[in-house]
Amino acid sequence: MNEKSLPQMMASLNSPKSIVAVTPGWMQGRAAYGGLGAALAARAMNQALPAPKSMRSLMISFVGPIPAEEVLVSAEMLREGKNVSQVTARVLSGDNVCLQAAAAFGSARETKSASADANFDPKPRESVPALDPERAPLPTFLRNFDIHWTGGGIPTTNTGDRHLGKWVRHKADMDAYPAEKLIGLADIPPPIMMAHYDRPIMASSLSWSLEFVVPPEDVSSDWFYLDYTLEAAAGGYCQQSGKMFTEGGELVALSRQCMTYFE
Repeated sequence: MNEKSLPQMMASLNSPKSIVAVTPGWMQGRAAYGGLGAALAARAMNQALPAPKSMRSLMISFVGPIPAEEVLVSAEMLREGKNVSQVTARVLSGDNVCLQAAAAFGSARETKSASADANFDPKPRESVPALDPERAPLPTFLRNFDIHWTGGGIPTTNTGDRHLGKWVRHKADMDAYPAEKLIGLADIPPPIMMAHYDRPIMASSLSWSLEFVVPPEDVSSDWFYLDYTLEAAAGGYCQQSGKMFTEGGELVALSRQCMTYFE
């Protein structure tokens, strides 16, 4: 199977119900990278809209592994309102549901506003070398991104970190797909709980929500800073939250994720 970039996959999703080939370069162990599956679902949901609206929130349930093969991505309008549209989508491998998604799209209205109150104080990208995705045992999907890991949370270091920071960008040009561009980057950080062990452990996402502070089509940055925090962990389940900033320090998205980990 010939490798496909994320823009090529997006282009193949030209209706609310489409077949797309997931290629091996997007794998993360036995499953495809979760941010890829979420981006595929988001693209299908965008296609289900009768007229363009800004994606305001995205909710993902990771039901099963997305394999490296052709999958069906299917979206359905739940409710089309004057300002807000609710859409759902699934990624299926045969009869198996791999991913369930829901998104809210909304038009802007004239209202009072409150500016985002978030601290932006990252280490410069150049303070650390770029991550070398060819180094084993890093997941294959990381080869699709440029990454500078500047702030803790590194798996197998046994540091007990509660925080990580990363500068990230797509290697491919994703400007034609603004929402999917942000979604494809926001899921890159691993469970921070993995930094609490001195050996590799198994971990995977159960659910993920992403809220857009700025309409994705209004975001022009290519580099983004991911500032993620481990909120709690017990009994094999952990919760982490995150903020996504542009290179200029504008807060554009908020992430919250529930994950499992196995000793």
